[in-house]
Amino acid sequence: MKRQTTKLTKHVLISTLLAFALSACSSEPIAEPAPTESPKTPEPAAQVVPAPPVPAPQAAMETPQPAPAKEEPAPSQETVPSSVYNGGVKNPASAAIGTPKPAAKPSGTASDKTPLSWYYMKKPKGQVPNFPADTKKYTEDMKALYVGTGKKVYLTIDTGGALGDIDTLIQSLKDNDAKANFFIAGYNVKKNPDYVRRLVADGHLVANHTMTHTDMTTQSDEQVRKEIQDFEKLIKDVTGQDVQPYFRFPYGRYNLHLLKMVSDMGYTSVFWSTAMRDWEPRKNGAEDPYNDIMNNLHDGNIILMHQGSPENIEALDRIVKEVKKAGYEFALLSDITPPKDR
Repeated sequence: MKRQTTKLTKHVLISTLLAFALSACSSEPIAEPAPTESPKTPEPAAQVVPAPPVPAPQAAMETPQPAPAKEEPAPSQETVPSSVYNGGVKNPASAAIGTPKPAAKPSGTASDKTPLSWYYMKKPKGQVPNFPADTKKYTEDMKALYVGTGKKVYLTIDTGGALGDIDTLIQSLKDNDAKANFFIAGYNVKKNPDYVRRLVADGHLVANHTMTHTDMTTQSDEQVRKEIQDFEKLIKDVTGQDVQPYFRFPYGRYNLHLLKMVSDMGYTSVFWSTAMRDWEPRKNGAEDPYNDIMNNLHDGNIILMHQGSPENIEALDRIVKEVKKAGYEFALLSDITPPKDR
């Protein structure tokens, strides 16, 4: 009897387990996760041309971005004269080749040490680009240039990195009777003083680009002054001449305090209205610098070109020839002068 009871219990247990298993198999399958939405394609960015990046660890930001535009006061009917200077002072901050400008009181102060990076907003060929809203903060004692006037082009060549093919560079300018403006770091002057003497002998303008080519917003006022004054002494020793009174901030990095301080030292800071990504290899070789310059050609164009780019040097002869064919003259920064009647 006990055996039969045990068998019956086992049958009941097996039947119960089998029923439970069948029930589980007939349950609804686990739902697959709902598909996630595809990320939206970001809107195309404005055609902003930033300054060259500051190498780490100096860089406060890897790619300089334009500051957001602040609300501007209502414009008056005043029109700024067609000049890079306003009222005869070497400060084209409010200059706009014959277009109305707001008669707003500058909001910048010489104590403002907020780091700024130069950039411009490209417009169609033949039109002067738009410039940073920060320029509206420049006061009359902050001397700066970023565009000239008329059918002149100001080729500015920065040598904060490699010197590149010096002979081809000089010969290309000489063969086309073109003058250029050179911003050379002091350590490159020391490396090749004969090169600097050749530039001066050929009538090019050599200006101050500091001794060490360091982001000046990371330096103290004393360090900045020493960088500039040591460069002055070096150029005097190498060429026997005083350095030309033009200055370029390395990497286009500055602040209003530094702009005022450099102006007080007798310099006009020079920015630009055409630049290229020439601190890195160019995908299409010499075609890229040629197209960059010709497609942004405009009156008073201040072109930034880096000497260390082999594509720039290769394209230079063709660039100069085509710019001249377009009716432009290559000029020195010292040719930009205030109107005689102001």
